[in-house]
Amino acid sequence: MKKIKIILLIVLGINASIEAQELDVNLQIRPRFEYRNGYKTLLPEGQEGTSQISQRSRLNFNYKQDELTVKLTFQNTRTWGDVAPNTVADKNGVAVFEAWAQYNFTEKWSAKIGRQVLSYDNQRILGEQDWGQQAQSHDALTVSFRQEKQQLDFGGAYNSTAENVLQTPYTVANYKALQYAWYHTQFSDLGLSFLVLNTGYEYANADAKLLVDYKQTFGPYLAYKTSKIDSNFWAYGQTGKSTNLQVSAWNAGANFGYQITASFKAGLGYEFLSGKNTNDGSSVIKSFNPIFGTNHGFNGYMDYFYVGNHLNNVGLQDAFIKLNYNANKWQFALIPHAFLAAADVVTPLNEKLDSYLGTEIDATFAYNFKKDITVSGGYSQMFGSHTLEFIKNGDAGHTNNWAWLMISVNPKIFSWKK
Repeated sequence: MKKIKIILLIVLGINASIEAQELDVNLQIRPRFEYRNGYKTLLPEGQEGTSQISQRSRLNFNYKQDELTVKLTFQNTRTWGDVAPNTVADKNGVAVFEAWAQYNFTEKWSAKIGRQVLSYDNQRILGEQDWGQQAQSHDALTVSFRQEKQQLDFGGAYNSTAENVLQTPYTVANYKALQYAWYHTQFSDLGLSFLVLNTGYEYANADAKLLVDYKQTFGPYLAYKTSKIDSNFWAYGQTGKSTNLQVSAWNAGANFGYQITASFKAGLGYEFLSGKNTNDGSSVIKSFNPIFGTNHGFNGYMDYFYVGNHLNNVGLQDAFIKLNYNANKWQFALIPHAFLAAADVVTPLNEKLDSYLGTEIDATFAYNFKKDITVSGGYSQMFGSHTLEFIKNGDAGHTNNWAWLMISVNPKIFSWKK
């Protein structure tokens, strides 16, 4: 073992004499306790909530050599107790979250290939989904152009279940092919972006022939930020086809925040995601799908909407207020939401229900305990309506709440530069 270390140091020393190199290695240990009592959906009558602890463990390698940058991230996600203490194999094993190489051809042009995070603007359409212990990354190729106030990214992906020799159905719950382009430019305090995303999903028709239909998501994102004002606006349309069905949907939202004092910030916002009337018999998909967005950051932290649910439904209107207070190492936030359906909710008896779905109150805190240690937590409660009961089932009269506490430890364990 000692000889191996000596050889490694010699090799690093020889390479370092030829080209400049950097290597950083860091860890993340992130356990999170959750009490779920009506989380994601109203608690069914006669049922009780539950609690558990999940954990993400990551090991990150970041390497740079002149124009070449490489990143490799190993990750394990688990629920405490999902395997016995004397188990010989982990339930989820170790996965590769990121594994990419980037080469800078010039000061402006670069390309990145491999497993990578696609994250843009406020992450409404493409995001990392970092709240989820597993997060989200893609196998893709991205080409970037960057200059002082402009950036253009375009990329694509093509997926298969394995190294097949014959046409084989793609059975993974994912797109078969993806292409996108994103442009951003900065005008002083105003930033303007435009995203075009083309996603193709495979399906078998009536003759068992494998086909791919493409859906397009596109639109602008604007962000205006000064020392006092922090605001943004976005509008996205969706068209194309999905499993031979026509798509016609849209999404728009706006936030306005104002820094009242050095410690206190207040804001308000509104978002509209189109939906489909429950008595609409047409085959057109009218419900907007945020696709790969960081949806936990929108429409309430209890994840009633668009976090693996509420797709092809009545859509959503979300009006909210954000109150943030920072003091020394502490951060506090209070965010009440008022939810309404974006389309008509009609029962099988042709009774039109009120569009009001409910009110959610989210309260969170974070404390920077040490340089590499952060403690955060929160409490949320949903006050659901009869209409929400109709859509989600469950019991709105029950106390539907959720609480969590998380510790994030992120130490840098090795850094080398030559």
